[in-house]
Amino acid sequence: MLVIPAIDLSAGRSRVVYWPGAATGAGAPTDRPEAIVARFVELGARLVHLVDIDGARSGGPANLEAVGRVAARTAVPIQLAGGLETADGIRLAFAAGATRVVLAMSVADSPAVLDDCLAVAGDWLAVGLDPRPERLRAYPWHRPAIPTFDALVGELADRGVRRVVLSHTGDDAERLVAIGRTRDLEVLVAGGVRDIPAILRLRDAGVAGVIIGEALLSGAIELPAALEAAA
Repeated sequence: MLVIPAIDLSAGRSRVVYWPGAATGAGAPTDRPEAIVARFVELGARLVHLVDIDGARSGGPANLEAVGRVAARTAVPIQLAGGLETADGIRLAFAAGATRVVLAMSVADSPAVLDDCLAVAGDWLAVGLDPRPERLRAYPWHRPAIPTFDALVGELADRGVRRVVLSHTGDDAERLVAIGRTRDLEVLVAGGVRDIPAILRLRDAGVAGVIIGEALLSGAIELPAALEAAA
């Protein structure tokens, strides 16, 4: 299972300051995403996940300069999320140095938009989903009936999506991964991982990758230990 460090970008900086030696008082804190990613790559990261917080709010990419600085500093693939729900937004992300994109769940309700995005990104496109039934019910769907998670995954797979990023799995990770496998989807999990046992649980459930942000940035989990647990 991949362990994918994540950084939330706002105004070109990481929203969470990374201080690798916080527990011992060693090292220097930084909010520069390119420096943080370089350190994670040194420690063994093979893919990084950047979230354009400003872009998610505005509906279009807003931190592409920061993405470019990361891409110029490291050679690992960059997965970008936030404000990319148009074909042009994806083109801008790729031009800045991103190699993968994650789109919001809203594209599941806009087949024509999703098709346009897939035409640009192909297999490097993922859709972020919150599988909790109450969240699916609360979403303002523009369709006669609220879809189940299973039906939504089926729709996405039928349109050509090959990867989903789940924002929550609770104790249902095995079932959710099994649904993805029946549709030949790669399942990544983002958020909620705060310790090594959580990594082990997701690994054993068959998750392809786990995206971890604040726990790695704060030092609550050390990346080498996370990589060892995921192996």
